[in-house]
Amino acid sequence: MIAIEQQAFLLHCRPYQDHNYLVDLLTEHDGKVSAVAYVNRNAKVNKKAFLQPFRPLTVLLKGRSALKNLSLVESSGKSLALNGDYLYSGFYLNELLIRLLTEQFACPRLFQKYQQSLQALVNKQPLESTLRAFELTLLEELGISFDFLPLYHAQQQQLTHCYFTAEQGFVAVESLIEIPQKMPNFMVVDLIAIAEQRLACPNVMLTYKRLMRQVINNLLGNKPLNSRKFFKRENKL
Repeated sequence: MIAIEQQAFLLHCRPYQDHNYLVDLLTEHDGKVSAVAYVNRNAKVNKKAFLQPFRPLTVLLKGRSALKNLSLVESSGKSLALNGDYLYSGFYLNELLIRLLTEQFACPRLFQKYQQSLQALVNKQPLESTLRAFELTLLEELGISFDFLPLYHAQQQQLTHCYFTAEQGFVAVESLIEIPQKMPNFMVVDLIAIAEQRLACPNVMLTYKRLMRQVINNLLGNKPLNSRKFFKRENKL
């Protein structure tokens, strides 16, 4: 990894040895990077002051090991003011990136989408559509995409329900009893609406959420996301 100044956002920060910090960053050119921030308490500018979530940063990362040295961190913009459900949603985006992204794998499109998503949260744009759009970009970055074409064939055959697996994609069925046990079932018409980005209907957005939750849960394994606890009562994530 070539040491250059680049834009970044802090995803997570925790204490590490003698008042220093371990940080996880989403960077413009190098993707997710873990680094040590050495804090000199006598310095004119304390790095810790800049290590806050949702604050645009300029960073310089050095070192040959997987764990980099955060040799420079400066603010490149005002902290993005998030509160309530929008703040919890920001933490959700951060936790997804920490849990699912490979270290030091360039993902400039995802970095741009993250910036756009945070701005959408600041502007209090609809949460559901903002989160789903980010999740879709993240899955595409991970090499996961949805082939909606079989659903159009299913619709022509007047098949109304289907299920999804990573191996087979969407599988249309003639009867609900054909859907494997504990596997979510979806209405074909709702999935086609998702494919065509016709998202105004609440049933379509609910289907979108259930589909993304199934895929993301499979990637996460048996360890649930902590950020979802904030939304347990509202059931928004």
